[in-house]
Amino acid sequence: MDYDATLAAAEAISDATGRSSHQVAVVLGSGLSSYAASLPNAVEVPFSAIPGFPVPKVEGHAGSLFSTPVGDSAHAGLLFAGRVHTYEGWTMDEVVFGVRAAALAGCHTVLLTNAAGGVGDDLAPGDLVTIRDHLNLTGRNPLVGSNDDRFGPRFPDMSTTYDADVRGVIRRVAEAQGLSYKEGVYAWFLGPTYETPAEVQMAKRLGAELVGMSTVPEAIALNHMGVRVAGISLVTNLAAGISTTPLSHDEVTEVAAAARQRFAALVDGVLPELAGTSATGN
Repeated sequence: MDYDATLAAAEAISDATGRSSHQVAVVLGSGLSSYAASLPNAVEVPFSAIPGFPVPKVEGHAGSLFSTPVGDSAHAGLLFAGRVHTYEGWTMDEVVFGVRAAALAGCHTVLLTNAAGGVGDDLAPGDLVTIRDHLNLTGRNPLVGSNDDRFGPRFPDMSTTYDADVRGVIRRVAEAQGLSYKEGVYAWFLGPTYETPAEVQMAKRLGAELVGMSTVPEAIALNHMGVRVAGISLVTNLAAGISTTPLSHDEVTEVAAAARQRFAALVDGVLPELAGTSATGN
């Protein structure tokens, strides 16, 4: 990890957006990137224009950062239209570079979203599920290597990675909008292959309700930096062995498109509350 390079990226974000600080960030998962461009008064900055930022190579993941006013004009948010994944060949430092830069740009809270396979018995395609905890089944970790104390401690606690207060905000907003509120444990598999039926059953027996190929490294890196983390999975398909049809990326993007309006309304309601609440620690 390179603190100085990450700080330079944070400063470049401020220069490019004309905003000296941002309070909250959202990473948009597969099929959800277009939400960022729909926000009023948003300033778009291509990832390629920010030093050190890797550019996504996967269909359904754009490659731009959007800065937008949130709630009253005193607050601002950063929205990542797309993310990079370990399975694309990026190093762990590259996978988490963007969210680390967002934290150094002032974001005390980050909402991570993704498209996920549903493992829980009560889940169906189109469900929005708040992440309560995760299982790292890849054997990879962005904190491996020498530790830079400017990012965080050598041995960070992970017992409350997904902030309970932030989950409470998501619950209140969801219920106010008439949405069914669900929580679950997300299991991270490396990809790019979808999980086998046996792997899905293993994850389910370990306590997972969701499976996917992202989010966990970002959550680890942000937790290391003392940033409040929340996660929302859009269930785009039932996982292998539960689904009766073969899995495909087209299905992921189609279900994401169908759920975009509900997802957008939820994030619209959540962001002002998160931006206006200072970090209190996990």
